[in-house]
Amino acid sequence: MNRTDKIYVAGHTGLIGSAIVRRLGNEGFVNVIKVIHKDLELTDAAAVDRFFDEYRPQYVILAAGRVGGIIENQTYPADFINENLAIQLNVLKAAHRSGVHKLILFASSCMYPRECPQPMTEDALLSGHPEPTSIAYAISKLAGMQMCLAYNRQYGVQRFIPVIPNSAFGPNDNFNPESGHVLSALMRRFHEAAMNGAQSVTLWGTGTPRREFIHADDIADASITLLSRDTTSLQLPVNLGTGKDFSILELADIVTRVTGYTGSIEWDAGKPDGAPRKLLDSSRILNFGWKPVVDFESGLEDTYRWYLDNVASRPSN
Repeated sequence: MNRTDKIYVAGHTGLIGSAIVRRLGNEGFVNVIKVIHKDLELTDAAAVDRFFDEYRPQYVILAAGRVGGIIENQTYPADFINENLAIQLNVLKAAHRSGVHKLILFASSCMYPRECPQPMTEDALLSGHPEPTSIAYAISKLAGMQMCLAYNRQYGVQRFIPVIPNSAFGPNDNFNPESGHVLSALMRRFHEAAMNGAQSVTLWGTGTPRREFIHADDIADASITLLSRDTTSLQLPVNLGTGKDFSILELADIVTRVTGYTGSIEWDAGKPDGAPRKLLDSSRILNFGWKPVVDFESGLEDTYRWYLDNVASRPSN
């Protein structure tokens, strides 16, 4: 991959996409293609075809899609499966037709069975039922992964690389308590509780499920590694994690320290926990020569500073 190659980052304003754009800029890539949603609707097959015909990207990073936490997944399952399936189908089809050199598709750890041996190896995929609270999203991501593998197998070239990151965090995350993932939602809730002098905060579930978190900058680094190196011998798909997880209770304690919240935490055990544990076995990419470098608590502090500067300071929030 050369610094002048055309690289299309779909979803460049989101958590992972923006981290990849930053990393490409720091590495000196000068032809990064970024198109905002209102100018390119990825669920529109004809629009996607026209875009690929006009820009002819050589590399594609598909970080666009409908994402959200438990509440969003339970409320809008049809939207989750429809939008993600359409985006993946349209982009992969256009990328194949236009001769893209290599494409990365981000799948999700929620694809794994709800009850799964830990840490989860890629071979465990499709060995059981995913967590019901996110099953529509999980099925759409399983389909995207299988699309990549099917293209590679049918056409005899390993061009489409499905990557399975665990829970991502960092700047440009979604901090909406109703639609964000657990870490960013906790950060906002504890920040607002601290600012308002709240004596207690009630969280969903029991606090016992365990989650693994990876900073978006580490995902960006792994993406550039996969794009720039020969991946012919790499077995796909590829897990992407840090090898360390936390209970939601432990996570809440860490976030209270970062945000300065000093009140109590109550747990509503009548609300769903989600999968009991999601720890990835990332041996494939570790053996390929990549490893994460962002310390969790340092990354969390950086994320909180970004939140204070870009979200908490807005009058509308």
